Amino acid sequence: MSASVPKAVGSATLCTQKLCSGSLYGRAQVSSSDFNKHNNGFAMLWVKALHVIFMVTWFAGLFYLPRLFVYHASATDSATIDTFKVMERKLFAIATMGAILTLVFGFWLLFGWLSVYIQQAWFLAKLLLVAALMGYHLWCWKLVQTFKNDANNRSHVWYRWFNEVPVLMLVGIVVLVIVRPL
Repeated sequence: MSASVPKAVGSATLCTQKLCSGSLYGRAQVSSSDFNKHNNGFAMLWVKALHVIFMVTWFAGLFYLPRLFVYHASATDSATIDTFKVMERKLFAIATMGAILTLVFGFWLLFGWLSVYIQQAWFLAKLLLVAALMGYHLWCWKLVQTFKNDANNRSHVWYRWFNEVPVLMLVGIVVLVIVRPL
């Protein structure tokens, strides 16, 4: 079997030396011994999958919650305003669960691969974006509280711009993880 082709072992696929070393992409990233040592086999693939699944949940909440703020800022009747308050509270709770589980599985991956990734600039940049995303999440919580207390003083246009921030963070994180430009 060619050194650049993964070998199938049962349900899991293990990388061979050439694929894992990154020589397929022209850069050394992870040696095959590091992969096998830190991967813990098939279980780490599940951890990675759960990390991505809950990241999608988190981002879904962060994409839609500010959209609710746009509509809430434009609402004038009390029944609609009360409905938005409930929707924002529930969606924030779901997004928070997604965030917590994303971070739990992310830390699991981090501790499993710390010696490999901590020296790579793309990974450190990703961690900075994740920290910024956590700050954005907390800002959303503050805005949920502001709307809950009927204290909003921002326009729907401001919330439309605020809604674009997680898109930029998602693009940055995905490019850093997949392309690894740094």
